Amino acid sequence: MEWYNYLAAFFSGAFLANSIPHFIKGIQGDKFPTPFAKPPGKGLSPAYINVLWGGLNIIIGYLLLVHSKIRTENDHLGKIIFFIGAMALSLMLSVHFTQKHKE
Repeated sequence: MEWYNYLAAFFSGAFLANSIPHFIKGIQGDKFPTPFAKPPGKGLSPAYINVLWGGLNIIIGYLLLVHSKIRTENDHLGKIIFFIGAMALSLMLSVHFTQKHKE
């Protein structure tokens, strides 16, 4: 695989991980920060915005996953890079939201 396939796998993991909290909070009817809130990323957006933002992240993550070509059985490196992308964004978000609750 080419280097850009691994980059697509990394960002696919990141987008799919980011979709989870937005989609879940949205379908629960809860407000949650999005880039569209005021201030961006800190203010709270309505539930329907979170569902839409989570859905868009799912679409982007899926398209990147398809184009990353890591679906082959023997490409373990691609799968590891996908997982690293998901974990990297998840850890960044956990730190961000932990600090947000302390404010």
